[in-house]
Amino acid sequence: MEIADRRVATVHYTLQLDDGTQVHSSYSAQPLVYLHGAGKLMPGLEKALAGKKAGDRLKAVVPPEEGYGPRHEQLVQTVPLSAFEVVDMVKPGAKFLTETAQGPVLATVLTVEGDRIKVDGNHELSGKTLHFDLRVVDVREATLGELTQGDVIED
Repeated sequence: MEIADRRVATVHYTLQLDDGTQVHSSYSAQPLVYLHGAGKLMPGLEKALAGKKAGDRLKAVVPPEEGYGPRHEQLVQTVPLSAFEVVDMVKPGAKFLTETAQGPVLATVLTVEGDRIKVDGNHELSGKTLHFDLRVVDVREATLGELTQGDVIED
């Protein structure tokens, strides 16, 4: 059975950046299980997996526009320390959830200079070309419940 809309695919993958840095591998955890065509997977990866079958191995290169999108410099801002409720947690690399007009965004603290904090609301992989090494484990028809919900229902 091929990966197509209205089917659930189970996929193992390793994700690397252009420089070879490994970002994630599902092999040490659980494989990715998703409902194809439901818009839950980045478009470039979903396109690469379409038509593949259990046992297939493939490499997919996903440009930023089809992955996490381009970087938006307007999402890098300097804010006052007083904007944070728990100031002792504010240090470079710390992540926090913030509300925007477009909904919740996970932001990262870049620098702390006195009472001024530079934060980045871009996804950490935005603007990056993603290199996937994939192995399709299983493909099955989605259940009625999954189609109704628009997502995989785990056992």
